[in-house]
Amino acid sequence: MVYALIKRLLFLWPAEQAHHLTMKLWHAWLSVPGMRPLMRRWFGLSHPSLERELFGLKFRNPVGLAAGFDKDGKYFRDMAELGFGFIEIGTVTPRPQAGNPRPRLFRLPADGALINRMGFNNEGVDRMVERLRKGKPEGLIIGGNIGKNKDTPNERAFDDYLTCFEKLFPWVDYFVVNVSSPNTPGLRALQAREPLRQLLTGLQERNRRKARPKPILLKIAPDLNRAQLDDVVTIVMEAGIAGIIATNTTIAREGLHTPADELEKIGAGGLSGAPLRPRATEVIRYLHQQTGGKVPIIGVGGIASPRDVQEKLDAGASLVQVYTGLIYEGPGLVKKLLKALVR
Repeated sequence: MVYALIKRLLFLWPAEQAHHLTMKLWHAWLSVPGMRPLMRRWFGLSHPSLERELFGLKFRNPVGLAAGFDKDGKYFRDMAELGFGFIEIGTVTPRPQAGNPRPRLFRLPADGALINRMGFNNEGVDRMVERLRKGKPEGLIIGGNIGKNKDTPNERAFDDYLTCFEKLFPWVDYFVVNVSSPNTPGLRALQAREPLRQLLTGLQERNRRKARPKPILLKIAPDLNRAQLDDVVTIVMEAGIAGIIATNTTIAREGLHTPADELEKIGAGGLSGAPLRPRATEVIRYLHQQTGGKVPIIGVGGIASPRDVQEKLDAGASLVQVYTGLIYEGPGLVKKLLKALVR
């Protein structure tokens, strides 16, 4: 009930402004003496049955915060108080970039969805490293989602991914290669067979030179057809990639309740939230079948209830991530999901 009122107020603001305002208020609230441990008890839930071991990492629970919420590593300490088992930061690029012109984030309340065309807006990998150097909450797994700068041609994309990989290596627990955002021109072309093979093989070769290699995962689009998904499976298994995150946002607009003229006004961007749920689950199920369950999958797309989590797990996901569901359901969502998993 409380969040329903807060949401009504926040939804009066443009979506991107509301995001930054919410995080400033949450940080100020947590700065009150004694508030962090109180919020941790209020929103968190620990239980042995929630623990997962995957990629050689121990997750205190299987519910994570998806990339895109904390692009620069500014908020992961504050968001950890909501009970997440892991938080993925980024997408980060080697150099700072402004992203696409505003407005670039839009709510679709009739669909429980968002459309974004942020365009990898971030302050660059060096600023992220500065923040990570200050440490992280005990027991929290941090993933680093890496991408390329908009002005880097695809032929030199590997250099950008490698730069982020090397600079973040001491500070994150796992990596995610993002070649699936629809908001950087040409980026999705890197999902094609040969560019993807070269990129993943090259990163994995560098990874294996490390004294202790770290898990590298691939994040894919929900808009790939079965032949393209088969290519992904082959390359992931050949390169020894640790896992797949399925899925990123979609460019599809079918079956929405939001009026067509409103969608036309919004324009291009990736759709997330409830309408993405069935397709994301379908992709997870197909990948799980094609890999024989040998490649762990993190399921993301339209999770806003315990039933949605169970659907992803039943399809073959080992862990899940939320983002849009958090906007619509509020900060109590993680505990609600964890309670249901314990039951």
